[in-house]
Amino acid sequence: MKFLLPLLGIAVGVAAVVYGEADDSPGLQGLGALLVIGSIVVIVRAVRATRRAR
Repeated sequence: MKFLLPLLGIAVGVAAVVYGEADDSPGLQGLGALLVIGSIVVIVRAVRATRRAR
């Protein structure tokens, strides 16, 4: 479950970037990119916490 929501965030972010490109909307592309980057950060932190707990 730790990784399901961030992966969904990545998928939505990529869709926002693609839709923003088609609609020529730089704001939507920026929000999508921020969502993807934020989701990747959450995944990396979860992996590090899992490794540290061992």
